[in-house]
Amino acid sequence: MATYRNYIGGEWVESQSDRSIPNINPANLTQSWGDVPLSTEGEMKAAIASAHEAFKTWRRVPAPKRAQIVFDAWRIMGERKEKIGRLLTQEEGKILPESLGEVQKTLNILEYQAGEGRRLSGYSRESEMPRNYAYTRREPLGVVALITPWNFPVAIPAWKIAPAIIAGNTVVLKPSELTPATAEEVVKCFVDAGAPRGVINLVHGLGSEVGEVLINAPEVQAVSFTGSNAVGHHIYASAAKRGVRVQCEMGGKNPIIVLEDANLPLAIAATAKGAFGSTGQRCTATSRAIVQESIADRFVEGVLEQLHQITAGDPMDEGTSMGPSVSEAQLTKVLEYMEIGKGEAELKAGGYRLTEGDQANGLFPAPTLFDHVSPDARIATEEIFGPVLSVIRVKNFDEAMEVANNVEFGLSSSLYTNDYAKVMRYAEEAETG
Repeated sequence: MATYRNYIGGEWVESQSDRSIPNINPANLTQSWGDVPLSTEGEMKAAIASAHEAFKTWRRVPAPKRAQIVFDAWRIMGERKEKIGRLLTQEEGKILPESLGEVQKTLNILEYQAGEGRRLSGYSRESEMPRNYAYTRREPLGVVALITPWNFPVAIPAWKIAPAIIAGNTVVLKPSELTPATAEEVVKCFVDAGAPRGVINLVHGLGSEVGEVLINAPEVQAVSFTGSNAVGHHIYASAAKRGVRVQCEMGGKNPIIVLEDANLPLAIAATAKGAFGSTGQRCTATSRAIVQESIADRFVEGVLEQLHQITAGDPMDEGTSMGPSVSEAQLTKVLEYMEIGKGEAELKAGGYRLTEGDQANGLFPAPTLFDHVSPDARIATEEIFGPVLSVIRVKNFDEAMEVANNVEFGLSSSLYTNDYAKVMRYAEEAETG
């Protein structure tokens, strides 16, 4: 059984809290990896104080030297790629190739970000006054709060930590309580790369407890959050009251538009991968397929063919193509939306929990496809975060654009067509990004 520790002031320390939650394998609920501490308010305040003190000296370190830490972390993570990928699969449940792909994506991010230490620059302008000089330079803000989710627990912490510390800030990371070991391994890469005491801190716990302490601490000058809409709006409102910088990346209800002149096999393959990959647990997952009526039947048949080839099971097994939902709560939410969908649209496949054989021990939703979905249906407008695809049939491109923009989300979207004029119009009018 693992013991998960906080990283505060340059030391790995066990939490003094007497409260914890089990870190359960979502593919096998009989297996627990360890107990995640629900850290105390005092422990979070200690991490913030450590970051605040370290900022005084870290901000004076030349940016290229700060970036060297990121470059060395990139090298170290590359050496540990297999280990980190396996930890990610064990905790979060995505299949091993997807986990290793996430680590590789993280390596690409770190390699790129490491060069930013030599690209930090301001600009100069001619002044309207004699013997006056007008110029700007980029200055670090101070302590940055990083609150990260469970679905990309390697990439998201890394892409927040790297630019923050290169710019001269110090950070306190509050990762998801569902992926503690993965978060620790990410931080260890930076620590082993030589990050000084206090520059990077990690505190395990609940967002509603230590997360609240973090975002409201007067020492914190910026907050970066990735997660749900409800929590993001709360964080934004709380931090903005103090006038600090806030960045929130929240939910999505991402459409793929498929027109009658599209390369249909290509669109079908992309839709299936986008909808069912990572068990639909991506903020950029394809959850709405907006398809022109003239090709909709063929499109649905093609996606169903892809869906029936999906094998859900142990994410460590080579033959598995879809892992479990991350938690009981997440699976329950997905199943509830499946039931809602049955009353709103035509169920073509799935709509239930998988319980055959070893699946009975895990949290496996069946990949699900609904057809003839109304644009205003709940399954077409609310984030589900599971392997559930809604097919919405439209007459033409104008209607497709109207439907695509008919949700509160605007994270990502796709268009499949061979009409260049429509591509350009889509780029201008899609409420995405």
